[in-house]
Amino acid sequence: MTQPWWKTAVIYQVYPRSFQDSNGDGVGDLIGILQRLDYLATLGIDAIWISPFYPSPMVDFGYDVANYTDVDPLFGTLADFDALVDAVHAKGLKLIMDFVPNHTSSVHPWFLEARASRQNPKRDWKDPAPDGGPPNNWLSVFGGSAWEFDPRTEQYYYHAFLSAQPDLNWANPAVRRAMLEAMRFWLDRGVDGFRIDVIYHLAKDPQFRDEPPNPRFEPGMEPYQSLEHIYSADQPHVHDYIAQMRAVIDEKPNRVLIGETYLPFDRLALYYGKAGQPGVHLPFNFHLITTPFTPRAIATLIADYEHSLPPGAWPNWVIGNHDRSRIASRVGIARAKLAGMLLLSLRGTPTHYYGDELGLSDVSIPPAFVQDPWEINVPGLGLGRDPERTPMPWDRSPQAGFTRGLPWLPLNPDWPTRNVAAEDADPNSMLNFYRRMLALRRAEPALQCGSWQLVSVDDAHLAFAREEAGRRLIIALNFESAALGVFAEKLNLGPLILS
Repeated sequence: MTQPWWKTAVIYQVYPRSFQDSNGDGVGDLIGILQRLDYLATLGIDAIWISPFYPSPMVDFGYDVANYTDVDPLFGTLADFDALVDAVHAKGLKLIMDFVPNHTSSVHPWFLEARASRQNPKRDWKDPAPDGGPPNNWLSVFGGSAWEFDPRTEQYYYHAFLSAQPDLNWANPAVRRAMLEAMRFWLDRGVDGFRIDVIYHLAKDPQFRDEPPNPRFEPGMEPYQSLEHIYSADQPHVHDYIAQMRAVIDEKPNRVLIGETYLPFDRLALYYGKAGQPGVHLPFNFHLITTPFTPRAIATLIADYEHSLPPGAWPNWVIGNHDRSRIASRVGIARAKLAGMLLLSLRGTPTHYYGDELGLSDVSIPPAFVQDPWEINVPGLGLGRDPERTPMPWDRSPQAGFTRGLPWLPLNPDWPTRNVAAEDADPNSMLNFYRRMLALRRAEPALQCGSWQLVSVDDAHLAFAREEAGRRLIIALNFESAALGVFAEKLNLGPLILS
């Protein structure tokens, strides 16, 4: 039986500000992505997920949306987007958009109307608590209270993130209709699916109860973790909202719905939906990012995840994204290659972050160049996301071929040697390893859709099998510098395909 494309695909995340600048302003754009499509096609990926490019004041770099049905001039035009969709499809690739339905920008017309008066029909704000303070103790992910007081109307509005990102009230049918129509707008322009930003935040506790203290909180942790977020996110009725988004997706054939879900496995599994109430096709599984990179911890993680999946649910894996430290910085360059093999050989759909195929590391950002509001609001805890968002280095030309101007963030300091052109010329480079691994994955049905079985694990090695239609592959991962030796002999391995 033919599998849906998203089951066998490798998804490649493009952070558009940092991929390729086509006009010299120092910020990547849609035409820049189009100019680099040959690179993506020959890399061997199947789908491109592009982070937001909507009109926005860019307080949170596009995750503060001012218009859901247009392109910010910083990134181009709708005509540029249409040309990109056509070019992506002509290469045999798919295009996935980032959709941000939990919150808007504070300059979005809906919010400006709501702010105008207490009587405005778009307003659903809260009165102060009896002591004059916020309605409850909910916190912003980016630091401080999640409530912003408006002195003129003497009410509070809620923002799970920045005060410039007011949350929408998904309990309001008019909100749901507007957001579903925005999805249809892009589906009609040919997008192949959506990654839904913070999908588990859409529903809030109707009673807006205080959240309890987190007994595991320790000094030095991000302030947001001081509470257990049992009322401000992951509420049961969120699945009603997701089912409505899924219905819109299903109006077109061969589309995919992906959800951003930082949740434990038992809660994550619910986002696949149930009979009569379908959920997302792929609730993002980020646990490889936070699990210790050791054989036993990873083997346990894989088994626990596989066991948690509902019948018929398709797994997925992520080792990096625009919000988390790069894999090469977390585990080292040598092990980053091992992590790439792991990502591309596990059962399920892998999502790969741009530049990880080069072995890019986090870039230290001098204080004067910090852009990320999270680092500005909560400094000194390493929460800033600028280090993993730096420009893609393409070659040895000025500014690494990314721009003719001044890059919006500093380049990786080793860009003269760690760039696409240099690694393309080195048969032993990280880039060429990824190309070989992606080609192998595409050629082997066992790697695309085969079963998974643990073969052996110890303190330094992990081996598992992928099998489909009688073809059985053993993936043996060596977490230490010494040769596999006795471990390999114990496995009784057959011919070597890729090392």
